[in-house]
Amino acid sequence: MTYSIVARDKESGELGAAVQSRAFRAGAVVAWAKPGVGVVASQAYGERSYGPLGLELMGSGKTPEQALAALRTADPNAEMRQVAMLDATGEVAVHTGELCIPAAGHLTGEGVSAQANCVERPAVWESMVAAFEGTSGTMARRLLAALQAAEAAGGDWRGRQAAGIRVVPAEGQRWETVYDLRVDDHPEPLAELERLIRLHEGYTAIGEIDDSAAVARASGMEELDIRFAELFDAARANEIERGRELIAGLLAEDERWLSYLHALRDADELPHAEELLR
Repeated sequence: MTYSIVARDKESGELGAAVQSRAFRAGAVVAWAKPGVGVVASQAYGERSYGPLGLELMGSGKTPEQALAALRTADPNAEMRQVAMLDATGEVAVHTGELCIPAAGHLTGEGVSAQANCVERPAVWESMVAAFEGTSGTMARRLLAALQAAEAAGGDWRGRQAAGIRVVPAEGQRWETVYDLRVDDHPEPLAELERLIRLHEGYTAIGEIDDSAAVARASGMEELDIRFAELFDAARANEIERGRELIAGLLAEDERWLSYLHALRDADELPHAEELLR
């Protein structure tokens, strides 16, 4: 009993799924994704096997429609299920069983499908597609916007408890993810999920962009993490003296940070490490 969305980003090719429900750890059991293959959302009286088996069938060359049809044929309780499958091209197949708890239904768009059951009204799933298509930014932010729109339209009539977002790259190994965030039990799961997305953005920025400390602060990261962001910013800018000051501050608090910094040097993660540590 859940609302969810599966989608493909036309620009990046990333594939993603997001979910919110009044069901414990819904984010861990509803959404499935594999780089270069597709995404699956399996809910209502959910059968988890639709996720891995659906990805396996699409990976072997079946269309989402063919994969979903094959699994429904083998499922004696198919009319209690709600399942959406989307492949790496953006093709979609969806099934809302006749025995799903109302309001239940789905809406598809270009490279996107939103589906819901046990929700207040059809506007829940309709609003998700509109929000995803009308939002810019990262795939995770677009999926979050869809969940927020669904909640604003009434959401799950039982309330809220858990949420999750899973995004995988257009190509990559089966274990690779871009975002894999879940809130298993929280009075405001979407607010908590948004906080986790901000943290993810902050941690991802460290060592990758020139002013990662600003992103770290905006994301709500702890002071220690911000200091490391400042160190990486100084290292990337070849500001050796500033970097040494930051390192000296760490070592004054605990000399064991030296081993940590040596590990960063040995892994070639910290620019100009030899000069900074000399």
